[in-house]
Amino acid sequence: MTELLPLFHQHIADRQRTTAEAMARTGFEALVISSGQVYTHFADDQDAPFHRTPHFAHWCPMAGPHHLLLIRPGQRPRLIRYAPEDFWYEQSPLGNPFWASEFELEEAGTVEEAWKRLGNPGRAAYIGNETDRAEAAGLEPNPALLTAHLDWYRTTKSAYEVQCIEEATVIAARAHLAARAAFMAGASELDIHYAFIQAAGIVDHEMPYGSIVALDEKGATLHYEGKRKVGNGSVLLIDAGVQVRGYAADITRTMAAPHCDSRFAALIAGMERIELQLCDLVRPNLAYGDLHHQGHLLIAGLLNESDLLQATPEEAVEKGWTRPFFPHGLGHHLGIQVHDVAGQQGAPDGTPNPPPPQHPTLRTTRIIDADQVFTVEPGLYFIPMLLRPFRANGQGAKFNWPLIDELTPCGGIRIEDNLLVTAGGHRNLTRPHLPL
Repeated sequence: MTELLPLFHQHIADRQRTTAEAMARTGFEALVISSGQVYTHFADDQDAPFHRTPHFAHWCPMAGPHHLLLIRPGQRPRLIRYAPEDFWYEQSPLGNPFWASEFELEEAGTVEEAWKRLGNPGRAAYIGNETDRAEAAGLEPNPALLTAHLDWYRTTKSAYEVQCIEEATVIAARAHLAARAAFMAGASELDIHYAFIQAAGIVDHEMPYGSIVALDEKGATLHYEGKRKVGNGSVLLIDAGVQVRGYAADITRTMAAPHCDSRFAALIAGMERIELQLCDLVRPNLAYGDLHHQGHLLIAGLLNESDLLQATPEEAVEKGWTRPFFPHGLGHHLGIQVHDVAGQQGAPDGTPNPPPPQHPTLRTTRIIDADQVFTVEPGLYFIPMLLRPFRANGQGAKFNWPLIDELTPCGGIRIEDNLLVTAGGHRNLTRPHLPL
């Protein structure tokens, strides 16, 4: 991993610069970020899978709870590693990770000792979920203005971050191919999921999000969480990713078995073309909302060509007739969090930039800029509850209800790639490893 050293060195230099700028604008002398504490389920002794504080992960890939990072402008950051002696759970040795040389590293055997080592950092902010300890230490927990500035900076990815996302993509692509082979062999949703995680070499809680493995009509549930044991489906929609050093790849594919309805298979091919057309449009200075709107126009055209909707694309979008078929946003920022932060910020200070009324589910309203990483994931679904109101109003004549009813058991379609915006356009991080 020696090639990571120069990338990570520049990444930390960027973090020091942007954090110093944010602190100067908000009046803090220091910033403490904890990796966080575990969440224990209510009235239980079972803990949820641990997720590090995202802003800690932005600085350091070290796993585990209760670590502390102390940042002062112009100084090397201090990293206090919580390293308890424990016979209940395995304690992995730190070893000599590539990132360690960027920090003044010390260890503490208890949580109390870790916090004591902070000393008196002055007027300091704190980010994390250990707010009681932060307040006792005289820190200001999770100040909104500082957090908004740091969130804004996270949308611009360093070369180190892109490297992590690309490594995750290589593994995820291999796992998607294994899942596809299982589907074509007639596997159940559960076995397709197992094929994915086995090929990725991970267990469930190591995934960046719970996999969506949906056969047939279940593909019309956008965040379907079931894993049925019945196989031999006609259509598979799989939305599943992998993370490397805390950075996620988020990939969706929809595919038809040989016995799938040929009309639905043609819709899948049409959505594949639309997704690639939308990717081709990505460039700096384009409003993501305009890209989303173009997605609705293209999907309206496909609905018309497929005899599902008798309307021009412009009329269909204006009247809201595409929304029951495509009810979610075109995509989202991607990074440490799968749905990464600041997608609806209008400025570094957190000024909101909400989605327009005609596209209320749009997650990203930003102007596209170089070094952003986001997803492009148009969808086309047959969702009875969303289509139902149109059957009852005067606009229902524009819809081909017999054909809609015939295709509803096929579920839905979503195609998703991860894109890095470059100065002259974009680079698709997914397609070199998973062309279809």
